[in-house]
Amino acid sequence: MKKNILIIGGSSGIGLELIKLIGGENNVFSACRTNEHLTGLNVTHIPFDVLTDTLDLSVLPESLDGFVYCPGSINLRPFKGLKPETFLNDFSINVMGAVKTLQSVLSKLQSGDVTASVVFYSTVAVQTGMAFHASVAAAKGALEGLARSLAAELAPKVRVNVIAPSITDTPLADKFLNNDTKKENAAGRHPLQRFGSAEEMAEATAFLLSNKSSWMTAQVLHIDGGIGDIKS
Repeated sequence: MKKNILIIGGSSGIGLELIKLIGGENNVFSACRTNEHLTGLNVTHIPFDVLTDTLDLSVLPESLDGFVYCPGSINLRPFKGLKPETFLNDFSINVMGAVKTLQSVLSKLQSGDVTASVVFYSTVAVQTGMAFHASVAAAKGALEGLARSLAAELAPKVRVNVIAPSITDTPLADKFLNNDTKKENAAGRHPLQRFGSAEEMAEATAFLLSNKSSWMTAQVLHIDGGIGDIKS
């Protein structure tokens, strides 16, 4: 049976790869600013900016089986140079956007006959102290805390899990991977000697949305090439 999956921010990166992966066998809705890369894919586009818009619920079915929140930010700067506004903006994108959109569709996630699945994205920098990650780690750390709290509160009707990657080849990370030297340096920092791909994160997300992960909730999956736990 096809599942109804809502992806917030599916126009590029992990969200786009997820649509390509699961769109044929599910009813997928992508709420994002542009449909530039969605043409020809099995997806319903909902024009939406997480910072300024209210999600149009009329396009969605009565019940949802999955919710994926993709918007994020990467501001890697020395702490002394980070303005408070940067912390607030990162928190708005990574946490408050997730809160507002999830609240708006929560009744749809709770109304189905089977347990629904929510997936957030964090970063390995929450678990592992990394220089210049203060703002993004603070925001994503809050998101992990939110996920664990919701997993407890919403069970058994809704499962909530998090994927925490290291650097992954997406448009968001392009400035860190836009030449061969940067790519070699990024790969060399990981025990597995490479950086992640959007396809790998999409595969993990599809697993968390599927019945194969039905006994998993409140988990943070570290898909990070080993950088979070072992030294290369």
